[in-house]
Amino acid sequence: MITRFGSLYAGHVDLDNIGFDGTPVNDRWLSDEHLATVFDKAEAIVTTMDRLGYSTFWTAEHRLQREGYECIPNLLLHFVHLAHLTKQIKFGCGFNVAPMWHPIRLAEDFAVADRLTGGRIIFGVGRGYHSRECEVLGAPSTAIDNEGNRELFEDQVDILVKAFNQPAFSHHSKHYDIPPRIPYRGYELEEVTLVPKPLKTPVEIWQPIVSATERAMDFMAKYDLHGIIGGGAAAGGATDKVMHAYRDAFGRVGRELELGGNLIIGYSFHIAETEAKAIEQARPYFEENMKMFGPLGFVRGLDDNKLAALGDPKRARSAGLPTLEEAVEAGSWLVGPPELIIEKLQDVQSRYPGLEEVNVGSVIGTPQAVICEQLEIFAKEVMPAFTGQAELATAD
Repeated sequence: MITRFGSLYAGHVDLDNIGFDGTPVNDRWLSDEHLATVFDKAEAIVTTMDRLGYSTFWTAEHRLQREGYECIPNLLLHFVHLAHLTKQIKFGCGFNVAPMWHPIRLAEDFAVADRLTGGRIIFGVGRGYHSRECEVLGAPSTAIDNEGNRELFEDQVDILVKAFNQPAFSHHSKHYDIPPRIPYRGYELEEVTLVPKPLKTPVEIWQPIVSATERAMDFMAKYDLHGIIGGGAAAGGATDKVMHAYRDAFGRVGRELELGGNLIIGYSFHIAETEAKAIEQARPYFEENMKMFGPLGFVRGLDDNKLAALGDPKRARSAGLPTLEEAVEAGSWLVGPPELIIEKLQDVQSRYPGLEEVNVGSVIGTPQAVICEQLEIFAKEVMPAFTGQAELATAD
C-alpha cells in the first residue's frame, strides 16, 4: 500500500516567457547569477517538504545547461549541504549519471556523503541521454552510441556493487583494470578496498525505468536494482506491462515480489478547484517541459515536422502537438481537486499492492512559488488519505 510520498525536482531555475509561444529553448542563455538561483530554489523546496512530512527529495545530476533547465551538477555535495538545513527528509540521487564518473570516485563520494548525513542519501544511477554532457566528458551517451553507453554502464554498476558490498574487490574488463598488477609497498597489488564504506550495506540502488526491455529488466533483477517509473525519471507514466515485466524479471532469479514492489511511480501534478482549472493553470509549464524534453526523445509521437514546430513560437500552437489533456487521459499527470487525485491514487494502489511510495512533482518551467504551494496543498489534503494506512495496518 502507498504510505510515503516524495518529489522530483530536476533543478530548473525560474524562467520567464514560457510555453509554446515563449522563448525557444536553444535561445535561452541565462546569467551566472540567475543559474545559481537553483540552490536557493532547491532549499525552499526541500525545507517545505521536510516540514510537511514528505519522504524523499529527489533531484537530477546534469551539467553545462546554460538554458537553466537542469542546473545541479553534483548531487552528493548538494545533499550534504541540504541535510544540515533539514531534520528528517531523505535525499534521492535521481540520478548520478554513471558514464560521467569513474565508478570508484562515485562510490567514494556517495559513501562519504552517506556517512556525513547519517544515512539519509538514497543512491541512484542513470545511463545519460544528454549528448552534450556525456560526450564532452569523454563517455558515450544513449543519444550517440546507445550500445556503447549500455556496455559501459553495466560494467560500472558491477564495479559499484562490488565496491560497496565486498571487503575487497578486483575488476578486469574492457573499460577498467582494477587494480592493475603493480608493486605497492613490498607486495603485488591484486585487490582494493573502498574507504570509507557507506553507513549501511548492501546499498539500495535505484535506476530509472525507460525502455523496460527484457534485457534491461533482467539486468535490474541481477543486481537487485529498484526502479522509478515516470515523473520525469522516464517517459510516460506507469503501465501494467512495465510493472509485470519488472516483477517477472525478479521471479526469473528466484525473488518473488508483489506487483509494484521495489518500485516508485512518479506523476506530474497540479491541484485546483476543478480539473479544467488545473489544466489551464499548468498548461504553460507542461508546454515548456515539452519544449525541453521533446527533442531529447522523451515525448512520444513527435515527427521531424512537429519537433521543428516545437522550437518555433509561430508554429507550435497550430502543429498538432500533444496536449495536457492527453497526458491527463494517459495517466502521467494528476490534476484537479484533492478528492479526484485521491481517487486516482487509490486506484493505482489497488492495482499495484506492492507499491509503497509515489513521487509527485512539478515539471520544468514551474516557478518556485507554485511548486511550494502545490506541495503544501498535496501534503495537507491528499497525503493524509494514505500516510495513515501503515499505522492502521500495524494496529490491526
